Amino acid sequence: MFENNIIWILLVGLVGIWISLDFIQAMFSSIKEGKEEKQEEGQEEELEDRPSSNDNRDKLTGISKSDGPVAVTGASGYIGSRVVEDLMHQGYQVHACVRDVSNEKKVDHLLNLNQQGLEGSVELFESDLLEKGSYDKAFEGCSGIIHCGAALGFNRETPQEVYDGCFTQNEHVIESVKRAGTVKRFVFTSSFAAVGHPRPEGYVFTEKDWCGDNVEGYGGAWTEENISKNRDIAYAMAKANTEKMIYKAAEEDGNFEAISINPLHVIGPLMSDNHNQFFSWQFFIGQLLKGLDFGYWKERQLRGSTMLWNMVDVRDVARAHRLGTESPNAKNGSRYILSATDRSGEMFTWELQAKLKELFPEIEHIGGEEMEDGKPKEKTYDSPRSYCSLAIEELGLSTYSIEDTLKETGDSYKALNLL
Repeated sequence: MFENNIIWILLVGLVGIWISLDFIQAMFSSIKEGKEEKQEEGQEEELEDRPSSNDNRDKLTGISKSDGPVAVTGASGYIGSRVVEDLMHQGYQVHACVRDVSNEKKVDHLLNLNQQGLEGSVELFESDLLEKGSYDKAFEGCSGIIHCGAALGFNRETPQEVYDGCFTQNEHVIESVKRAGTVKRFVFTSSFAAVGHPRPEGYVFTEKDWCGDNVEGYGGAWTEENISKNRDIAYAMAKANTEKMIYKAAEEDGNFEAISINPLHVIGPLMSDNHNQFFSWQFFIGQLLKGLDFGYWKERQLRGSTMLWNMVDVRDVARAHRLGTESPNAKNGSRYILSATDRSGEMFTWELQAKLKELFPEIEHIGGEEMEDGKPKEKTYDSPRSYCSLAIEELGLSTYSIEDTLKETGDSYKALNLL
């Protein structure tokens, strides 16, 4: 009996020792894990404290007028002037970049905006795309850059000059952006030329399309060797490759984001007679209102008279540029087509003629295209079809009706005595 009690006491003691050892081991494991967690937290804090482009990228959400001025290149141009006006309506301080601040014909309409009671203001800066560093002063302290400028005339440069010029000019601008060190958003005026490519009739182009897609459709013309021979290919390649260049530059820099606006057939009211640019879409609207068939100028045929017009208001294009600097939905590499809002903004030349006759009944003869028995003499290829749906969805763009756009375009030509 006594021996059984001794055995029982020894067993209970061994169990107690085992439980104690297990408790001590668990306690030490907990202490060790706590130390490891603190070490990991310390390492994470150390990594967070290190500056990196990814940290800056996460903080880029768009700008507002409180962030500082916005610079606009090509500010005296048709699109650039409307960008300046739109920014001023929203209260921004605008640095308007022009080649010659003393050229009253090209800058007076900008300076007059300061007298219209708008919330914002505009200041002129003399800059030249062809001169390295000439944008440094204009970009100082700016939170956004809207790059509408292009040192290209209408069909005056060789195709090779068109292509090479795009890269040289835009590299100068990007260098000034980096030197400023304050820019958060860079919006580039690209073109639908960087989007469109040979497709079947009725194909609807979107921002996912690039001009280099469907190379077979060009019949061998889409080659770098053709850049020096074909102006259209040189221009499209230049715009597309410039887009990719600025996206890459922004990604590598890490302090700003770059997006592109890709306008199609831009029309809308002119702010000055300087905006009646030869061979532009607004110029051809003016020619139609003068009674000339589309494609004609001073009894010379400059191009075919049949076309599918896919129209967007210049004020909508301008607003999209500004929204591109502000929207948290836009990211580096975002691109937005600015074209018709819906099918109402897409018209064949004969349909455009009919609409203009409806809007301007006082004009006796309005040009169009050659007709036969009340129908177009030639069939028009049904392209390009495209809509500014993504800009409406992501940027919050609201658009003018095509009737208002066409009416106000014509009214501006009449007011400026250009008819």
